[in-house]
Amino acid sequence: MEDDRVSFRVHRDDLADAVSWVARSLPTKNTQPILRAAVITADDAGLEFAGFDYEVSSRVRIAAEVDQPGRVAVAGKLLADIVASMPTKPVEVSTDGSRMLLLAGSARFELPLMPLDDYPQLPTLPEVTGTISPADFVGAVTQVASAAGRDDTLPMLTGIHIEIDGSSLQLTATDRFRLALRTIAWQPTAEAVRAKLLVPAKTLVDNARTLDTHVDDPVEIAVGGHTNVGAEGLFGLHSANRETTTRMLDADFPNIQPLLPKTHTSMATVEIAPLVDAIRRVSLVADRNSQVRMHFKDGEVTLYASGVDSGEATETLPAVFSGVDELLIAFNSGYLKDGLSVIPTERVVFGFTEPSRPAIMIPEPEQLPEAEADGTFPTPATDFTYLLMPVRLPG
Repeated sequence: MEDDRVSFRVHRDDLADAVSWVARSLPTKNTQPILRAAVITADDAGLEFAGFDYEVSSRVRIAAEVDQPGRVAVAGKLLADIVASMPTKPVEVSTDGSRMLLLAGSARFELPLMPLDDYPQLPTLPEVTGTISPADFVGAVTQVASAAGRDDTLPMLTGIHIEIDGSSLQLTATDRFRLALRTIAWQPTAEAVRAKLLVPAKTLVDNARTLDTHVDDPVEIAVGGHTNVGAEGLFGLHSANRETTTRMLDADFPNIQPLLPKTHTSMATVEIAPLVDAIRRVSLVADRNSQVRMHFKDGEVTLYASGVDSGEATETLPAVFSGVDELLIAFNSGYLKDGLSVIPTERVVFGFTEPSRPAIMIPEPEQLPEAEADGTFPTPATDFTYLLMPVRLPG
């Protein structure tokens, strides 16, 4: 199988999809050039394309007419660019010595092969731990990733924390200024499976973006044996003809439960689309990453923003507001829009305690809770919570 002579014929679109999927996670710069390679294995079952940079591995299988089985490596991103530009005709690929030849119609390309001697051994996908629908998985990852940190000096905040508890998955991310938490059901291979995993958010989002949410085939999640889930340090996904592994973060995710308020002194609901438009408009006069103030009172919310040299802007929208007579609170406009963008209902529910304490944003439930005897509102039952730290107002 280590023969450097390979010959096969494959449909151009199938080849383009496979190579581009593997190439997307290959490093553009690396001290080891071999890690920029896509490894092509041709055998009786067709073709396998693989890539690995010691952190993320990708494999995909496609059908092909294989005349000469073997295993070779070429620059992955360059191969992806070449195949994408070729005419939509069958592609004939062959190697001879140190070169790979690609022919499609009248297009002809020659690429240098890369030595396989130094290529690292690809990790094996761990034991499958459970399955989930692609739409549910993509939706949950997209929602919580909006709050993940991007500061590599705080690695524990650059990941999505996945807590497995039987048939429930809880995904959480935070960058200290906002927090997103989503709970979804899945099908574990064993009811008693329990685990806490920390997976790089960027890699998880990249993988989620490539999943087809319109198919019924479930995504397999693989994180090791049930008695010691995640001990291998790998998080794996398998969907259709693709599989990928990611090395998990070796860091402790913070305990977020004390941050989540159980009751609120006031609650509000606002239609999301007009609110996002209004935030975008008033923010035009705000300084970069500046605050937007929200003044809630009976029946309305008024947005206010200002800049040192650009003036000020206000806009008032209809809102349902209950609890205290009025509330003035300020948020980072970008974080506020990020949260609103991942609320799947037409209206958002805000829960407030104090203007200096975190507020929650959740999808609108069928029925909002009534006030308790002490005047506070319990947090509505929800599968998604976006917690946002306010900006402290002067005075």
